[in-house]
Amino acid sequence: MIDLGFVRANLPLVEEKLRARGADPAVVLKDFAEIDRERREAITQVETLKAERNRLTEQIAALRRSGGDASGPTEETKALKSRVEELEGVAAAADERLREMMQTLPNLPMEDVPVGRDEHGNREEKVWGEKPAFDFAAKAHWEIGEALGILDFERAAKISGSRFVVHFGQGARLERALANFMIDLHTREHGYTEVLPPNMVNRDSLYGTGQLPKFEEDLFKIPTDRFEQDRYHSPVIGEKVYALGQNGKFRVNEVVGQNVTIELIGVPSHLLVVPRGVLSYRRNFYLIPTAEVPVTNLYRDEVLDEGHLTTSFCAYTPCYRSEAGSYGKDVRGMIRQHQFQKVELVKFTKPEDSAAEHEALTRHAETVLERLELPYRRMLLCTGDMGFSAAKTYDLEVWLPGQGLYREISSCSNFEAFQARRANIRYRPAGQKKSEFVHTLNGSGLAIGRTYLAVLENYQQADGTVRVPDVLVPYMNGETVIGKQAGKR
Repeated sequence: MIDLGFVRANLPLVEEKLRARGADPAVVLKDFAEIDRERREAITQVETLKAERNRLTEQIAALRRSGGDASGPTEETKALKSRVEELEGVAAAADERLREMMQTLPNLPMEDVPVGRDEHGNREEKVWGEKPAFDFAAKAHWEIGEALGILDFERAAKISGSRFVVHFGQGARLERALANFMIDLHTREHGYTEVLPPNMVNRDSLYGTGQLPKFEEDLFKIPTDRFEQDRYHSPVIGEKVYALGQNGKFRVNEVVGQNVTIELIGVPSHLLVVPRGVLSYRRNFYLIPTAEVPVTNLYRDEVLDEGHLTTSFCAYTPCYRSEAGSYGKDVRGMIRQHQFQKVELVKFTKPEDSAAEHEALTRHAETVLERLELPYRRMLLCTGDMGFSAAKTYDLEVWLPGQGLYREISSCSNFEAFQARRANIRYRPAGQKKSEFVHTLNGSGLAIGRTYLAVLENYQQADGTVRVPDVLVPYMNGETVIGKQAGKR
């Protein structure tokens, strides 16, 4: 989330950055300027009325000391108090509307991000490795895998549906070998701490990293009928809740600070103002689309010690994506799956270090490809192709000879303070009392499925077998070739 104060003070710049992203400021910011003007006017009036009320209070005290009639000023004070409360409500409501706008506002691109509308505006920064030269017609990974009996898309479709795959024999071992190799590399050589997080998260975690509220259709939601208290949850307008000590189910009507106005369902006139802590919320879960979500939220609502920064984590987890809007795209093979495994790299750092840490993280992901001797290129994404939360992103694209093209295998992003502000992740600089937001970064190190298919396509041999990359041989129990699987029907 972008700092509200920054938007107020730099509205023309924000509008320019949004246009660079391909967004219409009039649509994204709506009536931001008008609402902010109403808020400022309300606050100014409140300050003026409070000053007048203080003057009247002194007048009343003087009249009472002298035995005079203070009834007139007293009535004026009551009227002023009522008007102040009304205007404070106007200012608070305007603040809430502005903050709601901030929730749907994408991050602003950094100055060195090229301006462009889509992937055609991305800039090639680096090319590494030689593309394999075969003396036979290269096959796509799905042809190789099905012929060897290590991939079975048909049985996966029978079990679960489209966009799933079953791995057999050496294929299953290859998946595990890739994950173990990546984790060992990042923990032993790159300084990451391995973490094994939950694969289901709550709504607030997805809000913190930017998937919610805008991209809910891309997620797999697991609704439940359980209601529980949750001190980390932020109530949402319209959300159904229970309140401690109250009978019946309520609906959230308004949220102001730590107080929530709730209405009894079926009796809209029955309104209560209660503190957040007495509410119980429906316990819904989401399957994680990436380990970025649980790992980044490890430090949600915490203040970190500056001495612990930069903190670097890596996590191997399954990832789940609905692939909404991708109907008809990449229907064959493993490019676009509902479930896949990934090793994720996440960093928490100080603002002045985030640019250098971004370069380091990207190099760590590139090292995986280089050790596997897979040709790739680094692309700097343009303003129109970056993700919602990113300020700058490098995509690593691996060469797939069976398809004759490069495909994205890792996105390495610097989010600056965008996620930290949403998730309230801070650090306290040495010698200072005031805390500041950290910068967060993450990237795939790498997506296992896409690395797997890149190995199949780049290491395929004329007889249909696949040579195991040298660095993976120890992880494959010494096997150097993946052949046709015996016993697979």
